[in-house]
Amino acid sequence: MDDKKSIPGVTEIHMKKVKTSTADFEKAAAKTDRSKYILRLYVTGLTPKSSRAIANVQKLCDKHLAGSYELEVIDIYQQPKLAKGEQIIATPTLIKKLPLPLRKLIGDMSDTERFLVGIDLTPKNS
Repeated sequence: MDDKKSIPGVTEIHMKKVKTSTADFEKAAAKTDRSKYILRLYVTGLTPKSSRAIANVQKLCDKHLAGSYELEVIDIYQQPKLAKGEQIIATPTLIKKLPLPLRKLIGDMSDTERFLVGIDLTPKNS
């Protein structure tokens, strides 16, 4: 059902009443829990530490975020402007862009617990 409302400065606005149910709310909440993780890993060439970080992040993401992540690996030697824009001061650095809040992790990501806490997958006291 559409209701027409009069608002000064606006000629016409249509407002639609939407019925919602608990089931609809629970579906929306479930989708939020499975939100896609957007990750950027900044590395310096193919150094052993960079290669280890890439392998570790891919392994951890495949295990804990299967199908719900997007990983972009950026070599700061090839794209220094991106590193400057993100204020990268050490490598390897992983940035969790989404879901918010933004998080930065530095290192080769070999500590699984630190990785999971860093990207908000487990509570700090679990």
